[in-house]
Amino acid sequence: MPFREINSRMVEATVLPGQKMFSQRGAMLAYKGDVSFTPNMQGGQGGLASMIGRRVAGEATPLMAVEGSGTVMFGHGGHHIQLINLTGETLYVEADRLLAFDGTLQQGTMFMGSQGGVMGMVRGQVTGQGLFTTTLKGQGAVAVMAHGGVIELPITPGRAVHVDPQAYVAHHGDVRNKLSTALGWRDMVGRGSGEAFQLELSGSGAVYVQASEEKL
Repeated sequence: MPFREINSRMVEATVLPGQKMFSQRGAMLAYKGDVSFTPNMQGGQGGLASMIGRRVAGEATPLMAVEGSGTVMFGHGGHHIQLINLTGETLYVEADRLLAFDGTLQQGTMFMGSQGGVMGMVRGQVTGQGLFTTTLKGQGAVAVMAHGGVIELPITPGRAVHVDPQAYVAHHGDVRNKLSTALGWRDMVGRGSGEAFQLELSGSGAVYVQASEEKL
């Protein structure tokens, strides 16, 4: 794993010759060694078709390629940083939450309606994530940003996890997600609990939940 946590808002990445990583543009705080930073017009891995797909989906956050030999410290906006180590599974996360990730990970986009049908699309609107989300698949590390601290909740078969859509950060594994509602007459007249919508995640994997209901 090339990332090392310095504190809750800064990580250090080891850059090795012949290897590449990607980060949000402007996220470099300091570096040591012979390291180069190049704007990545394709927005990561996946080639031209993938780039066009991400732009159409609104998931084309500007990235830069980081190469060479040395160490680089990353951080952005004072946001909390969570390190996630993937071992072959797929991570689902908004593009603007990505701080940095291994260049070996395959980047793509997923239509939210494909999980949960129409409610999957409603989920995208309720969470403010739109109708698409970014996917990273393979073996490698990812640094994602969030407000406040982040807790990792395991998802096991037969025991679904319910999350406030605004506190949702990302999830990985073989997980199905859908929007569940608990609208009652009190919600209709503005006297509800304020928890009318929840994300229900089931299957096998983990979900990351931030300590805030504020978007980045």
